[in-house]
Amino acid sequence: MPADTLTEASAHRRLMDLLDAHAAGYRVIDHPPEGRTVEASALRGHPLRQAAKCLVLRVAGGPAGRGHVLAVVPGDRRVDTGAVAALAGRARAAFADRATAERLTGCASGAVIPFSFDARLTLVVDRDLLAEDEIYFNAARLDRSVALTTRAYRRIAAPLVAPISTRGSDRKAMTP
Repeated sequence: MPADTLTEASAHRRLMDLLDAHAAGYRVIDHPPEGRTVEASALRGHPLRQAAKCLVLRVAGGPAGRGHVLAVVPGDRRVDTGAVAALAGRARAAFADRATAERLTGCASGAVIPFSFDARLTLVVDRDLLAEDEIYFNAARLDRSVALTTRAYRRIAAPLVAPISTRGSDRKAMTP
């Protein structure tokens, strides 16, 4: 299915099918609709550091031109836009507008999954998130989440792994 036609329902189904096809051994957690990382983590009952916070960034400048990155960082961290830009070989990175993020991911804001089903969206995961045994994320729906072992996530998603988050209040490190 072309990325431009992904919907919340089809992104959810595609995620579930992907996890099933890889015998991922995930758990589904139904909860009241919530897209904010802190609140969703409380509903799911896990430490914030295990939340896979997914942010779509627009990267631009340099010889590579423009592009988009799906940056996945621990829930208790902020994305370091400078690190993402440098990793992408671009001069700068900023949050993509909501319409672009939703079009590229097929997910509503707050329900973006840590997988990319669009070749125009490069998946980069912060190395500290992968230090956890299990990660949690909304499953392309605000009312359903997935708990997945980090080993299975890494095997299935095959992300680029790099230090792209910070704990500090660095002006270049932001979160929506």
